[in-house]
Amino acid sequence: MIIKEILGKKPHIGENCFVAENAVIVGDVTMGDDCSVWYNAVIRGDVHFIKMGNKVNVQDGAVIHATYQKSPTTIGNNVSIGHNALVHGCTVKDNVLIGMGAIVMDDCIIEENVIIAAGAVLTKGTVAESGSVYAGMPAKKIKDLDVDLLEGEIHRIANNYVKYASWHH
Repeated sequence: MIIKEILGKKPHIGENCFVAENAVIVGDVTMGDDCSVWYNAVIRGDVHFIKMGNKVNVQDGAVIHATYQKSPTTIGNNVSIGHNALVHGCTVKDNVLIGMGAIVMDDCIIEENVIIAAGAVLTKGTVAESGSVYAGMPAKKIKDLDVDLLEGEIHRIANNYVKYASWHH
C-alpha cells in the first residue's frame, strides 16, 4: 500500500481498518473506524481534504478525489463505494450505496439513505434526496428507497465489507 504525506498532511486511518497492499491513500485524508480500502483503490487528498466516517468501504478500483481550493469530499458513516466508482468533490451522507462504475461529480450532495445505481452519473451540483434510488446518465430519481433495499442492500453490503476485511488482515 502507498500511504503518503503530501504538503505536510498525512492520512489518518481509524481503528480496525483494512487497506489493501496496492491501495493508495495520500494527503489530507481522515478515515473513521471499521473502514476498508480495496485493491487498486485510490483516495487522493492532495488538492483538498477527504473525510470519511465509520464503516466505509471503498471497493476495488474506486477513486476518491476533490477539486483544488473548491470542493472537498466528505463521506458519512455506513457507506459503500462500488468497484470502479468515481467520487469527486462532493458530500455523501450516511447509509449510502454508490454502485459499481457510478460517477459522482463536484458539489453533489447525496443525502441519507440513498442508492446510486451502477453506472449512474450525477452531474455537478446534483442533490440526491433522502430515501431515493437514482439511476441513469444524467442520474435521476427512479423510485423511493424501501426498507428491503435499505436493509438488504445498503446495510447488508456495508456489514459484509467489515466481515470481508477481517479475512484479508
